[in-house]
Amino acid sequence: MAMEILVTQPVGDAMQREAARARLDRLWAPGTQFLGSEVAILGGAMSWVSERNLVSAISNAGGFGVLACGAMEPDRLAEEIAATQALTSRPFGVNLITMHPRLDDLVQVCLAAGVSHVVLAGGIPPGPAIRALKDGGAKVIAFTPALVLAKRLVRMGVDALVIEGAEAGGHIGPVSLTVLAQEVLPHIRSIPVFVAGGLGRGEAILSYLEQGAAGAQLGTRFAASAESIAHERFKAAFVRANARDAVTSVQLDERFPVIPVRGLSNEGGRAFLRHQAETIRRYLDGELTKEAAQLDIEHFWAGSLRRAVIEGDVENGSVMAGQSVGMITSVQPVATIIAELVEQAVDALVRREEAAGEP
Repeated sequence: MAMEILVTQPVGDAMQREAARARLDRLWAPGTQFLGSEVAILGGAMSWVSERNLVSAISNAGGFGVLACGAMEPDRLAEEIAATQALTSRPFGVNLITMHPRLDDLVQVCLAAGVSHVVLAGGIPPGPAIRALKDGGAKVIAFTPALVLAKRLVRMGVDALVIEGAEAGGHIGPVSLTVLAQEVLPHIRSIPVFVAGGLGRGEAILSYLEQGAAGAQLGTRFAASAESIAHERFKAAFVRANARDAVTSVQLDERFPVIPVRGLSNEGGRAFLRHQAETIRRYLDGELTKEAAQLDIEHFWAGSLRRAVIEGDVENGSVMAGQSVGMITSVQPVATIIAELVEQAVDALVRREEAAGEP
């Protein structure tokens, strides 16, 4: 796919832009100091996508890449960390799923490799894992969907939080980032809080920084970057998509819960609805136990993310994407994406100063 780079005229003169960039750097200083990066922009950990190439590209461009461990075994994670370290000398993190049966071993792999930051995702992080990481010299980042859990995680000793709105891609919570930011940011000041979900432009990042966020996490824009190993058809689907195309999975029967996942509407999603309906019918007819029916529904998407990301089957696979997908108009290098986000934030600050000076 050809790469298109749009060049826009900068706002303001050199002195105005320098002052605005200094202001931006002050706003996200808590984030850059915590991460050890030039800009407080994290790459969201996306299975099959956030591997050595994308993670190192984000860190090399001044952001903070995060490896997605997912279902990796300890030896495989150690290989991926070493491969990433061979591609960048800058800090990056590792995302571990708290439900992984070998979480303790994965923690030790991260510590042995000198990983500076570990993100514990997919549930409330266990106290022993937090303590082991901190005792080993790593900083711990956790996700929170509400203020009450944010306060609990602070008491548990996590070093930073991510609040992710329902606009995000992949597995999501029920609350938008707009609401979460209002709920959490005014009350959690002792540790950095990063925002995530639906972010695609620098002006939006700036607005959350001014509300007290330490930085932002983006996934969807980086998934469609030049350095992403995702299949070209996967990236092309992102370029074609509108925000409204990124929909959440539908649950047909409350007796059979479906974990909400946001992805692009396709034949796979429609087939999942048919599969749920047929499975529920078989349960009601006595052909399946409730447990067997639940497993049958849960197993429908097994392997479907890899099918979409790696094999390029964007019609039947799971094309996880956030609503910011509508802002992706081309495949761009990671460095261009980060520079664009920074420039948009700087432009907004310059315009504000110019407006303030008008009679």
